[in-house]
Amino acid sequence: MIYWRPIPMTDPARPRAALPLAGTGVWFDRVARMERGRAPEVVPLTEVPDATLATLAAARAPLAGLTLDRVRIMAILNVTPDSFSDGGVHFAPDDAIAMARAAQAGGADLVDVGGESTRPGSAGVPEAEEISRTAPVIAAIRAGSRIPVSIDTRKAAVAEAALAAGAGIVNDVAALTHDPALAPFVARAGVPVILMHHQGPPETMQDDPRYGDVVLDVYDWLAGRIAAAVAAGIARERIVVDPGIGFGKTLQHNVTLIRHLSLYHGLGCAVLLGASRKRFIGTLSGTAEARARMPGSLAVAVHGAMQGVHFLRVHDTIETRQALDLQAALGGNGT
Repeated sequence: MIYWRPIPMTDPARPRAALPLAGTGVWFDRVARMERGRAPEVVPLTEVPDATLATLAAARAPLAGLTLDRVRIMAILNVTPDSFSDGGVHFAPDDAIAMARAAQAGGADLVDVGGESTRPGSAGVPEAEEISRTAPVIAAIRAGSRIPVSIDTRKAAVAEAALAAGAGIVNDVAALTHDPALAPFVARAGVPVILMHHQGPPETMQDDPRYGDVVLDVYDWLAGRIAAAVAAGIARERIVVDPGIGFGKTLQHNVTLIRHLSLYHGLGCAVLLGASRKRFIGTLSGTAEARARMPGSLAVAVHGAMQGVHFLRVHDTIETRQALDLQAALGGNGT
């Protein structure tokens, strides 16, 4: 099988033959031709099938009222006592609501609410407890704001309660593999869904992750999950893909995936990058404390924007918005 990775550019001097990357301000006029067992080869657009070029260039459909012609900031709101970076910080409902309002004021386009930690080694949370943590917070956010809200859950019952409270997107770190009832529910509800790659459950995913070719293995796995979602009745234009940084990956796996993010536009869906404050940033920067990894997180976020991703899932909303605004002003890519 041949894979085509567009080589993203943001320079304002843009060739006439260049194409937009997935409908964003990023552009490309060359691609890397990739096959398993062979070194990538940079080739001109004339060597790429027309259907592939159309997929790579096409604008993605709006989601939850948000156009995807520029990168959107998804603010992380964990109402958990044990998440890896901000566990316990927003556990009280009033603190969670205040954080959501501050995130919106600071430039967030949507808020992702989660009630179950999926950090490496974490255990699951009963459905009733996860609902009690998330549904009241979502209802309160939506009562005071029109900002879109996504529910970060693997479970159909939690998603149903969240949508009833006002959420409009389901963000599933298990990509509809954990709860067989979730895919049919999302299809019936007609809401967007985020499908994230993972290798194993949170309890064991970091024990010994292995891949033949991490970039292509993740691509093929996500393609399979998209096909399963479509077969369940979920429209392709309502699917977002996430390569799952830190979920069953070593340091090198994470770095390699982030370097090759533009490949995933070939799946024909919007792309989300969630790397904020993660362990690989701490390892590369020598920063043990997760909350001190904001500068490294900003570097990864800007790189993601320059790869044409549509969503950045972040802890540091104000700082990310400022970094993206400056990157857009200096680079001219309209993010």
